[in-house]
Amino acid sequence: MKLSFDAGSLLLTGHSPQLHASPIEPLQFDTRVDAWRAPAYAYAALSLQLNVLDDFEDEVFENTELQVPESLDITLRDYQQQAVDSWQANKGQGLVILPTGVGKSIVGVEAIYRCKKSALIVLPTIDLMVQWATQLEKHFQQPIGVYGGGSKELKPITVITYDSAVIMMEYIGAKFELIIFDECHHLPGAVNRQAAELSPAPYRLGLTATPERNDNGEQLLYQLIGPEVYRRDIKDFGSGVLADYDTQVIDVPMNTEERIAYQQNRQQYLDFVRSNRINFSSPYGWSNFLRCCATAKDGRQVLQAYRKQKDIAASSSAKFDKIWQLIQQHSGERIIIFTALNKLAYAIGERFLLPVITHNTKAAERKAYLDNFRQGQYTVLVTSKVLNEGIDVPEASVGIIVSGSGSVREHVQRLGRILRPCANKKAVLYELISAGSSEMNISERRRQHQAYDPSISAVQKANK
Repeated sequence: MKLSFDAGSLLLTGHSPQLHASPIEPLQFDTRVDAWRAPAYAYAALSLQLNVLDDFEDEVFENTELQVPESLDITLRDYQQQAVDSWQANKGQGLVILPTGVGKSIVGVEAIYRCKKSALIVLPTIDLMVQWATQLEKHFQQPIGVYGGGSKELKPITVITYDSAVIMMEYIGAKFELIIFDECHHLPGAVNRQAAELSPAPYRLGLTATPERNDNGEQLLYQLIGPEVYRRDIKDFGSGVLADYDTQVIDVPMNTEERIAYQQNRQQYLDFVRSNRINFSSPYGWSNFLRCCATAKDGRQVLQAYRKQKDIAASSSAKFDKIWQLIQQHSGERIIIFTALNKLAYAIGERFLLPVITHNTKAAERKAYLDNFRQGQYTVLVTSKVLNEGIDVPEASVGIIVSGSGSVREHVQRLGRILRPCANKKAVLYELISAGSSEMNISERRRQHQAYDPSISAVQKANK
């Protein structure tokens, strides 16, 4: 019997009376090729069971031994040491959950060093891919493969975007015995999950600050990567590891015209929701709302009313006044202004003559903006969602949230952008909330995390 990697799955060929008499899960007989087939991600468990068969040959992987330096120029912090130890103790599988800014990538570097197997690091953005490649080349003293953003080069250690990993895994999966998913909360998506499902890598590490998802997708993380093997939250770290910080919610009033327009549009939206008995607590609540809008005579107007009331609350004139006040109050400090909408980010940039980074910003322009920000030539950046995660800007000490979703993860990620330690740094995150609007409820939902209320336990968070 011979086990091989075949286009994103495992193929077991040859004849074994023992196997036919007692089938092994998750093997299924594929009559098209007269052989047994199994999902690639099941390799670790499957190979252990197949080793008891007579004349079994494992030919899944190409030569995956990795040449590493005698030692790494790294001094692990105690929690990083504990994290990698726990991962190793679980046979090199599992999730390490650490807040942004405490060195999750160093955990990944150490895991590669200990594993000494070719490694594929899967990342959500090109910016993160560049950061990882730079760090890996420094520590392992060898060229690092880069696949994504126009680059298509594979090396024993390779960084790749989730998008490219999904497309290429059926071709390159056999080259890597270790796979690391950074910001692994992206993985449970219907498409992204294929990056893990089509990989046979027996060693798997997931890194994230916030694995919990509204759709319970973290259960898929445990299935495709392994269980939670180590976790520490923001409140577990003192000065020196993360910057001291404060968070403030600032209620700002809408003017009379804005308030009237907001209430009219919101009432039209709420009347429609109630008359159609739409329950947004249901997983299908938003889909039901859109379907009703598509079929109802006044559906188009209702959808416009929904968007209008959101826009009014997000971009009230008082918020612009408060932004300018905070910029002056923190003059000389590095400030990141966060919005949920591109058009609001551009409006703020135009109003105050500030650089803006959105998903439309070209890579070279984005790099120039970030470099100037780090060097102090720019002291304020405006962004929509693209700086929520993965960008290393330790100089940033002030965050201003002008608008955002109710996502706890998004809120924690935005806080994480200003928590990287820097000399004599005290970080502060402001939330600007339009008083009397639905933003008040959204703010309460996204603050359900120990970073904002230390009385909330990890178990409570998981149940929110």
